Amino acid sequence: MSGHVPVLLAEVLDIIRPRDGAHYIDGTFGGGGYSRALLDSAKCRVLGIDRDPDAIARGQELVARYEGRLKLSLGNFSQMEALLAAAGEPASDGVLLDLGVSSFQFDQPERGFSFREDGPLDMRMSRSGPSAADVVNSADEKALIDIIFRYGEERQARRIARAIIAARPILRTAKLAEVVSAALGPAAARQKIHPATRTFQALRIFVNEELGELERGLDAAERVLKEGGRLAVVAFHSLEDRIVKHFLAERSAAASKSSRHAPEHGRRHAQSFRLLTSRPVMPGEEEILSNPRSRSARLRAAERLAAPAA
Repeated sequence: MSGHVPVLLAEVLDIIRPRDGAHYIDGTFGGGGYSRALLDSAKCRVLGIDRDPDAIARGQELVARYEGRLKLSLGNFSQMEALLAAAGEPASDGVLLDLGVSSFQFDQPERGFSFREDGPLDMRMSRSGPSAADVVNSADEKALIDIIFRYGEERQARRIARAIIAARPILRTAKLAEVVSAALGPAAARQKIHPATRTFQALRIFVNEELGELERGLDAAERVLKEGGRLAVVAFHSLEDRIVKHFLAERSAAASKSSRHAPEHGRRHAQSFRLLTSRPVMPGEEEILSNPRSRSARLRAAERLAAPAA
């Protein structure tokens, strides 16, 4: 399990507060770092979920080590309600989501998530469905512009999309990075981040439908958490963090803010969460120095109240 460094681990444990006899869901098992920390902190049970079959295979060592306290399920964390029931648990005392790419995925060139080393342009977390290469080589200009602008927040999306179409077929990460860098010119190469970073992010999010998965996963967490159960979410870019922030703000408000012109005007929903973080918790200088990938992490959390799920 070496190679995976859980981000904001102490802060996450402080929020989840693992205790003996309780049950927790690690919705993004990855390298197993958070699950291992939960299991070491208390005599609790953990359901680890991951869409990547490699992560589930690697985790079998931990399953054996914890002798029945850890169960692993292959699937999306948005399916946690069904996966929890299949594991024989009626509800959970805590849900943890660590969003984005795991260190294992990022560090394997053959998975195609990074341009640091050349590899096939894949990016599929589940190893199934259309790959990034399929998208890059089949999408029309308008679709590519929309993907790169929306999910990468890249202002030069049009220029990049046209360069990609002119250079097709593109089947390798190094070639895509080269095409994007050339399209943006020498000025972009002098910026702090690599010119292709936002384009790679956009393709990865699109291929894995990460934002829709997050929205469905937050709804599922609301349904499976017991009263007093806690939700902790670590996000790594503004698109994810914005979804988490809005979800928690809405669910922790006593009444909906719908327009008086909307048909549902006048209907109120009960407050189903209590915010535990008024502002996102961020890593300190020491953690960023020891684990540079943590620098953009943002942790938000809330406690489940008695009200039914919205």
